[in-house]
Amino acid sequence: MIIGPLALVGGDELHPGNEPQDRLLIQAAGREPAFVVTTAAARQHPERAAENARRWFGALGLAIEELPLTTRARARSPELAARARAGRFFYLVGGDPGLVPKVLAGTASWDAIVEAWRDGAALAGSSAGAMAFGAWTLIRDRMPGDERRRYRPALGVVPGVAVVPHFDTFGHRWVGPSLDAAPDDDVILLGLDERTAAMFVDDGWWVEGAGFVSVITRARRDTFGSGEQIRGLPHPGMWEADPP
Repeated sequence: MIIGPLALVGGDELHPGNEPQDRLLIQAAGREPAFVVTTAAARQHPERAAENARRWFGALGLAIEELPLTTRARARSPELAARARAGRFFYLVGGDPGLVPKVLAGTASWDAIVEAWRDGAALAGSSAGAMAFGAWTLIRDRMPGDERRRYRPALGVVPGVAVVPHFDTFGHRWVGPSLDAAPDDDVILLGLDERTAAMFVDDGWWVEGAGFVSVITRARRDTFGSGEQIRGLPHPGMWEADPP
């Protein structure tokens, strides 16, 4: 079993500046079918996210189609799970940070995506999509616009981690409140600048894109730039989370 590449992107996906990580994912996928997963955008016009993905990846040479896992009923569908199991490329777009684990965890389609990734398929998420890959996703403590965050169980692809996207624009403001609210002392906050990825490939984590990746705990903070190997992140896990 050789897991495929994993990319956690800091947001502003499907726009110029994302070419380095997206070309690596396309190269690793090798063949189709390739899917955009619009779960996080289910309440925000998922059809637009799918069309943007088709346009963006089409320009990079990859024909991509929507895997419409926008409800738990769809995520449990045997037909959609069978489509997912055949996939060689999965990209989870941004949107609602709490919605992806709520819809996908413990479903046949998520299990199929993980199995395909275990068989070498490329797996990526941006913003809310990337947040879902951690042990926890960070959601607003109160609405609207509260910088305080609550930890909600996520999909557990990267154990011990909570992803903080848009780090160079507004995500950095979450760090203090999120560390204060951390469920244990070993939580790792992974700060991702926009159009920048923490990418697991060749058994290590690397920075792709023009921005920075920050690995933050209560004890220390390390920042890594384009092309650098990232230290302090765990190996991706090989299990699926229970439904939150």
